[in-house]
Amino acid sequence: MNKENKQELVTEMHDKLLRAQAVFLADFRGMNVGQATELRNELRKANAEYKVVKNTLLDIASKGTDKEGLSQYYAGPTAIALCYDDPVAAAKVLSRFNKEATNPFTLKAGVLTGKTINVAEIQALADLPSREVLIAKMLGSMQAPASNFVRVLAAVPGGFVRALEQIRVQKAA
Repeated sequence: MNKENKQELVTEMHDKLLRAQAVFLADFRGMNVGQATELRNELRKANAEYKVVKNTLLDIASKGTDKEGLSQYYAGPTAIALCYDDPVAAAKVLSRFNKEATNPFTLKAGVLTGKTINVAEIQALADLPSREVLIAKMLGSMQAPASNFVRVLAAVPGGFVRALEQIRVQKAA
């Protein structure tokens, strides 16, 4: 790779690091092509990108971004997963691959909104419910007071109508 290509790669990675909401680093040593392709496809479905980049180029590209804290983990074969949308979905995929005994894939660290996180924190992130589930729970709890209020308001006239019905039944008998 000549100097111009390296500079283009550094610029491209710098832009991607700036756009990414979360970044995860992993040691992919021992993975075969099929496993790497499967991981890439799963991450693509989660709107994340999986790349293998030289550590020195990645270190240069991360300068001036909130991902600089990862520089201590740029040792050995390093793959990077860039997450642009939902970090939980990407963490779930990476965590699953990390747990599988058949894959020699190991998570190193990550960055989420500028904060460096370790493997245990990535696992905790992966254990969170999906974004859609969290939004549904939030909307349900926001809607609960209003629906309870409507039920209370509807109970007063309903009770009045039932009392009138009981009086009518008594007079008819």
